[in-house]
Amino acid sequence: MRFIHSVLFLGFISMHLFAENGHQLWLRSGSGKSINVVCNKKSSTLNIAEEELKSGWKGQAGKNIYLIIKRDDLIKGDGFILSDNKIQANTDLGILYGVYELLRRQNVGDDIKFDVCNPAYEYRVLNHWDNLDGTIERGYAGNSIFWRDGEDAFVVKEEDKVLWQEYARANASIGINGTVLNNVNASPEMLTHNVLNRVKAIADILRPYGIKTYLSIKFSSPSMIGGLETSDPFDSKVNEWWNEKAKEIYQLIPDFGGFLVKANSEGQPGPQDYGRTHADGANMLADAVKPYGGVIMWRAFVYQTSEEDRAKQAYNEFMPLDGQFRDNVIIQVKNGPIDFQPREPFSPLFGAMKSSSIMPEIQITQEYLGQGIHLVFLAPMWEEFLKSDTYRKGKGSTIANCTDGSLITQKYTAIAGVSNIGLDANWCGHLFAQANWYAFGRLAWNNSLTSEQIANEWLIQTFKNTDQKSAIFNPDWELNFLKPIKQMMLDSREAAVNYMMPLGLHHIFAAEEHYGPGPWWAPKGIRKDWTPPYYHQADSVGIGFNRTATGSNGVCQYSENVSLLFSNTITCPEMYLLWFHHLSWTYKMKSGRTLWDELCYRYDSGVKQVRHFQTVWDKVQPYVDFQRFFHVQRKLREQSRNAQLWKDACLLYFQQYSHLPIPYDIERPVHELDVIIKEDLERH
Repeated sequence: MRFIHSVLFLGFISMHLFAENGHQLWLRSGSGKSINVVCNKKSSTLNIAEEELKSGWKGQAGKNIYLIIKRDDLIKGDGFILSDNKIQANTDLGILYGVYELLRRQNVGDDIKFDVCNPAYEYRVLNHWDNLDGTIERGYAGNSIFWRDGEDAFVVKEEDKVLWQEYARANASIGINGTVLNNVNASPEMLTHNVLNRVKAIADILRPYGIKTYLSIKFSSPSMIGGLETSDPFDSKVNEWWNEKAKEIYQLIPDFGGFLVKANSEGQPGPQDYGRTHADGANMLADAVKPYGGVIMWRAFVYQTSEEDRAKQAYNEFMPLDGQFRDNVIIQVKNGPIDFQPREPFSPLFGAMKSSSIMPEIQITQEYLGQGIHLVFLAPMWEEFLKSDTYRKGKGSTIANCTDGSLITQKYTAIAGVSNIGLDANWCGHLFAQANWYAFGRLAWNNSLTSEQIANEWLIQTFKNTDQKSAIFNPDWELNFLKPIKQMMLDSREAAVNYMMPLGLHHIFAAEEHYGPGPWWAPKGIRKDWTPPYYHQADSVGIGFNRTATGSNGVCQYSENVSLLFSNTITCPEMYLLWFHHLSWTYKMKSGRTLWDELCYRYDSGVKQVRHFQTVWDKVQPYVDFQRFFHVQRKLREQSRNAQLWKDACLLYFQQYSHLPIPYDIERPVHELDVIIKEDLERH
């Protein structure tokens, strides 16, 4: 009876915590104390900074805080110097960033002492894959916050402005300073009059928060909407068309950032359609925006033929062009050589291109990691990527310092994240997906932050009671909520790899939606590098893609040290083993198990981890408002079912080739393979 009363009491506490839908993100600061703000300049950005301080101050009541615009050589770009009573910056935006940092440290409980805070990257950009009809490619949080279909598609409503301002504030609070408003698979209509006027309206709202707008463009726009017979970058009329279009845009939006381009990839038009190179196309556009200070972000995600190992194709196309791009062209490279997989080695382009500006592109939206259902904190993935050593200038040439200007001088430094934001009340579909938006901004500003630091910040700001008068305060919050939930977040990415694609397996998803398992999917007539068997290469001998010198030789694109590391099965990290090697089912792993048994235990471990997450979350019910608690609880239940399906489908499918038993101390599959395959085929 005492136990029942305890449960009921805990439920009572949770139900009486103020219900929240997650819309406030990590900015739910509660009521602030009085403060005197003294600033030596006025502007719309500085006005925002003052208001943020006054509404969120948690320090000594009545204290004087000085906001000072004064040049200092210690400050780079929009960085700032922080102390307990002063924020100094070279720019108005630096002051705003300093205010958010000060408030963050107050909320999290970090020391506020003299500190010079400079951004790691100059351009810290969200890539929205939003379409003009309001849909979002790989979007799992509702429709676009920028575009909609229908008669009022280009009418700017008051609720639009409110939403865009909330979006701008959230981005500025974590240092994001650029937004690409539309899909890389762009519509030529993006450059038409009505659309550009709406872009101007968006830019006007984002500007005071320091966020520049960018557009993805279709390379064939001159011939599709401009009345020209060609879009050949060597045609003078085409050049003139782009020059005039750039002039038109900058007259509307003087601080327009530039263009993002996906060309000659997955059917998108590009300069190769006219016998020209990526450099030829990028340089034409770069010349058009250069008079206005614009940049071109040219994506290196290209694969046009299925005859060559897909992982090698970006390198093959771009390395011969290194040094041929204008200085305002930045080559945007996905973190891995395939396509945002749960785990990939870094793209060899990061260690190879030496005479071109290069920027990482990472994916915040969970296209390949459970989409809007699975709780997967991505900071560990990005930390792993940024700390990867390319040996570009010897040991210690990490991705981070090869791209942020600290090791390799670049005219521009930049990083992009594919957005997970939509019209859902909580912005991201899954409450914990907000942490990935937050993590991208924090790592773009400071790429040496750890995943644990970021998770700690996000959890405290997102869940801790900010105003003790309006909610029950529990002194055990840190021990009973923060510690276990932070560990859950830190373990979640590895758990997903375990129940999806452990040991270097990759791209074995079901067709098209990239959600559930589909290692069998290989219909006739489809290009082979769109099918899972192309990547897992399972046969009676073994499993894995041989990218050593006896296979596709993908390892040759890395520096000698990295190539030797990956080529040798003894030195190759086991997390990449089947990415680079085709090994027998009985190959002995470092654990002493056979490869087959190790695969079985990894899949089983992933399922057990997600079930553990359910237990961890259920225990913290007293510390979370009921609306957000039940939202996450439902998501975890579905994730647990999905993990079981992944395990069963993959082990039963691969067992057809290994002809080996599943270890007897592992829970038996609960699904039938033929039923899983039948249901998958019926869906497609």
